[in-house]
Amino acid sequence: MNTLKRWLNTAKSHSRWAVISVPYLWMLLFFAVPFLIVLKISFAYQVVAIPPYTGLLELADQSVLMKLNLTNYLQLMVEDKYIDAYLNSIQIAGISTLLCLLIGYPMAYTIARLPPTSRNIALMLVILPSWISFLIRIYAWMGILQTNGLLNKLLLGIGIIDTPLRIMNTPLAAYIGIVYAYLPFMILPLYANLVKLDLRLLEAAYDLGARPWKAFLTITLPLSRRGIVAGCMLVMIPAVGEYVIPELLGGPSTRMIGRQLANEFFVAGNWPMASAVAIVMLLLLMVPILIFNHIQGKEMEGRLT
Repeated sequence: MNTLKRWLNTAKSHSRWAVISVPYLWMLLFFAVPFLIVLKISFAYQVVAIPPYTGLLELADQSVLMKLNLTNYLQLMVEDKYIDAYLNSIQIAGISTLLCLLIGYPMAYTIARLPPTSRNIALMLVILPSWISFLIRIYAWMGILQTNGLLNKLLLGIGIIDTPLRIMNTPLAAYIGIVYAYLPFMILPLYANLVKLDLRLLEAAYDLGARPWKAFLTITLPLSRRGIVAGCMLVMIPAVGEYVIPELLGGPSTRMIGRQLANEFFVAGNWPMASAVAIVMLLLLMVPILIFNHIQGKEMEGRLT
C-alpha cells in the first residue's frame, strides 16, 4: 500500500513538472534560442559571403580566439539616423498609445454599461476587423487617405475643404493607421476591467453628493488603472517596432526603427548591424515590461498583506 502511494505521488510530481515545463520549453525554443542567435550575429563583422557575417570563434595556432565587434553598438549611439529612428519610434508609439486610450476608454466604458445582449454585439464589432488580413486593412487605408481617395472626396463634396488634403506619406497617416490597427488592444483590457466595476460604489458616491465627473475621477478611473496599464502595454510595445504601417502609409518622412531594421537587413545586407538594432530595440521594450511586472508584484504583495 505504501509503495502504491509513493508511486502515485511520484507520478503526480512528474505530471506536474511535465505540464510546467511546456511553456518553459516553448520560451526556450522560440525566444531564448532566436535571441541568442541574433545576439551572436550582432557582435560579428559584415562580409560578402553566405551567411554575410563572420563567426565569433576562430582557431589560430592551436588556440581558440573570440572576436567581438562592438562597432555596431557604438554606431547606434553616435549616428543620427539610428538615434532619430529610435526617438521617432518612441514618440509615434507614445502618441498613438495616448490617442488609443482617449478613444478606447469611452468606447470600453460604454460597452461595459450596455445590456448583455447589446454588449456582445458591440464586442463583436470591435473584434470583427481583426478577422480580415492586417495587410488588406492597411491597403484599404491607402485608398481612403490618398489625394483622390474617399476621405478627400467626402470632404470636398461636403464643402469643408476646397483643395484635396495631402495625408498619405506623412506622419499623420502613420498615426491614423496605428491607432486604427491597435485600438482593439486598448478596448478589450479596459472593457474586461470596467465590466467588473461594482456600480454600488458609484451609487454611494452619488448619494453622498458627488457629481458624475467627480465620481469618475475618484472611483472609476483609479479602479480601472490596471486595465489602462495593460492596454497601454499592448499598444505601445508592438507599435514601437511597427514596420508595415510606416512603410505603406507614413512614407519616407516617417522614420521608425522597424523600417531602419528592414533597410539594414534587405537593402544594405548588413546583418550584424541589423541584429544590433534589434537587440537594442528589444532591450528598450523590456523596460516598460519590467516596470509593469514590478508594479503588479507590489500590488500583489499589498493584497496579501
